Amino acid sequence: MNAPHEPRLARAAALVADTARSRMLAYLLAGDRASASELAQAASVTPATASGHLARLLDAGFVVCEPRGRHRYYRLADADVAHALEALALVAERDTHERGWAHPERVRLRQARCCYGHLAGQLGVALFDALQADHRLQPAPGGYALTEAGQRWLQTLGMPPSTPSGLRRYAYPCLDWSERRDHLAGQLADELYAHFTRMGWVRRAEGRAVELTVRGQQELVPRLAGTALRGTCPPTPPPAGP
Repeated sequence: MNAPHEPRLARAAALVADTARSRMLAYLLAGDRASASELAQAASVTPATASGHLARLLDAGFVVCEPRGRHRYYRLADADVAHALEALALVAERDTHERGWAHPERVRLRQARCCYGHLAGQLGVALFDALQADHRLQPAPGGYALTEAGQRWLQTLGMPPSTPSGLRRYAYPCLDWSERRDHLAGQLADELYAHFTRMGWVRRAEGRAVELTVRGQQELVPRLAGTALRGTCPPTPPPAGP
């Protein structure tokens, strides 16, 4: 019999340990919704076998199913699941990290991606570096608070003052899957990503990938700390005319 407060790690570990289910979860970790047939193909199993695996993942709360007309699509349940999978990947990929993230399918995700409402990847880490420079953030319960210098920096970005809503954590570090350094998560991070999108500095691409636009290269990158980011996130050219 389990102890009253024993963590349910064994059940969660068993779900992820199965090769087919781990392939499905890795596919969904890229940020795309997928049908059962797409996940069956990703896991190299039959549709019937995929349905059984998905039923177990649904029951455990790892994924959710969204009906879209006559079709049903699956996605990771929430940011907690994504972060847990990324944390496992950080451990599993210690010996192959750089080689794995040099793969063409991962390069765009490494440059910039959306981590459930905030920026991650090289761009997200550079943003956090900029916020930590010149005392723009200060330690606070649960993470960080924005200082007066931080509020002034937001103004240079064209943002209004930011204040904690009290409904969620305001600003805290989140270990980045590809960079193995922290990027910023929380309400402030979400507000910054939304503002960058409104300004046309970044735009959502396929899955979780985020593209730094030409305008973003010109107006956002110079505001970020240091020069390490330059050249790592090449701007996306505008669509060709007719």
